[in-house]
Amino acid sequence: MKNSPVSQNLIIYQGQSGKIEFKGDLEKQTVWANLNQISELYGRDKSVVSRHINNIFKERELTKSSTVAKFATVQIEGSRSISREIEFYNLDMIISVGGFIAEIDVEGL
Repeated sequence: MKNSPVSQNLIIYQGQSGKIEFKGDLEKQTVWANLNQISELYGRDKSVVSRHINNIFKERELTKSSTVAKFATVQIEGSRSISREIEFYNLDMIISVGGFIAEIDVEGL
């Protein structure tokens, strides 16, 4: 799903490892985070978070069409500015991933 520009605010979360900036979407009343941000939020490797996201879709807990949006981001590579579309996940997905991680933490005790 490709999104047009929306009214966004910056939301900053201060965790133990530092600050993580999220995009706030006032219109849809949600927060958007990419895979790197979710990984940093929960202190897990991107491959672990990605696996949980795929399981959430596989189990039909959430749908991709309602939880994923692509936003253009600009990265500096050498002297060039490169624009790429990156998948961002909404608050529903962020919370669901946290639930999977909490289950693993509890089972590991």
